[in-house]
This record gives sequence, structure tokens and C-alpha cells, in this order.
Amino acid sequence: MTNSVFRGLLALTLLLAPVLAAAEEGMESAQIDLTDKASLQRGAKLYMSYCSGCHALSYQRYSRVAKDLDLSEDQVTHNLIFNDQRVGETINTGLDAKQGAEWFGKAPPDLSVEARLKEEGGDWIYNYLKSFYVDESRPSGWNNTVYPGVSMPHVLWELQGVQHAVTEPKKKDANGQEEGCGNGEYEGQCVTGFSIPDSQKGTATPEQYDAVARDISAFLTYTSEPARLQRESIGVWVVLFLAFFTLLAYLLKSEYWRDIH
Repeated sequence: MTNSVFRGLLALTLLLAPVLAAAEEGMESAQIDLTDKASLQRGAKLYMSYCSGCHALSYQRYSRVAKDLDLSEDQVTHNLIFNDQRVGETINTGLDAKQGAEWFGKAPPDLSVEARLKEEGGDWIYNYLKSFYVDESRPSGWNNTVYPGVSMPHVLWELQGVQHAVTEPKKKDANGQEEGCGNGEYEGQCVTGFSIPDSQKGTATPEQYDAVARDISAFLTYTSEPARLQRESIGVWVVLFLAFFTLLAYLLKSEYWRDIH
């Protein structure tokens, strides 16, 4: 009994580890729901409209997206494919690596498994998309508190608006040494938040932009492991089968050992 409880607690700890890590680092939860097909469909359209020009999804096929997201081939062709590719091909839409290195200092990465590479998963992408701010010292004119020194410009600025960093002086420890900045620094001071002037507001409200970031994050979480949709649905039936089999085995054991006890 004790071993069973211990194994259960261990499994629960492993399941909650990414959530706890994100909370510890101040990551806002994206509240991603991979069963929300409408969110995944919006995320796919947003990704192909704003991100696919630089970032490929070379481990994913248009046809797989169509199947998993309940889209017809005609819908995919007219809404997600903006080049001469066909539905059965992989999503190799990214910028040429040489051109990317020349323009941004490094080639834009393939984002097929980006959500799996990050410990915080889709939450990292969600917070990243919300954390761009103007920084004229950077080649692109933008920086990011989640990924300081980022080479990527803020491609969604027209939706979100132009964020400016709100800063405060660095704090000092007991020895008079300056402490680090948890959310990055700008012009020698710690970034504590963002502000958007009225003249630079985006076309989306803050709530609408949160939904945009959430949908893109959900889509990239899906592409990082497309089988997850089926795996989790099958997992429910596996657990139910094991529960039924355990009950059956217990009743069978009780019947075999009844006369002995």
C-alpha cells in the first residue's frame, strides 16, 4: 500500500513539474486546451500569416494539420498555403538560412518542436509573444524580456501595439553590489513592465491580443507532438481498462484464496 501511494505521488510530481517551474519563474499560464479545435484552427491561420515566412515546420505536413484540425484540403489550400506547395508536402516555408543569417544575424529556427524544447512548453511561447518592447540598441529595434537579446523583430506589433519598457533602478544587496534583473534590463535599469502610448496602440485590445498569443502557442504545442491528441484520448480508455482489469484480478484472487483463508 505504501509503495502504491509513493508511486502515485511521484507520478503526480512529474506531471506537475512543468507547471510548477513556469509558476516559479513568473510565467503566465497560457491555459492551452488542445481539444479546442477552433483555437488550433485560428492558431494555424495566424502562424501561417505572421510566422511562416521565416519559420518552417518541416516535421509537419499540411495534410496532417487538415486531418487533426478537422479542415478540408480546400480550406488548407486557400487559407494556409501561400506558396506553390501541395497539401501532402511538409511545411517548408522558412526563410533561406543564408538570407536569414545576413538579415537577422542567425537563421530563423524551425519551430516544429519548439514547445517541447522549452521546459515551460507552450507557456514559454505565450509569454514570449507578449514580452516584446522597443529597444533602439538592438539591430531589429526590439528586445524581449523572456528572451533577452533576441534577433527576431516583433511581427505582431500591429496587433499588440508598440510596447515600451517600464524600468526601475537596480537594487543593491547587503554588500552594496547591484543585484540582477529578473525580467531583463533596459538602459542599465531593470524592466518591471510595459506601457503602450495611446498613439501607438495596436488594432487588437489587450484581451484580443492575449487570445492571439494563446492560439499561436496552442498550435505550436500541437505541432510539437501531433500524436498527443490521440494519445491522451486513448490514455483515458487505457486507464479505464486497467481499473477494470485490476478489479477483475482482485475478485479472481479473492475467489481462489477464499477457502485457504
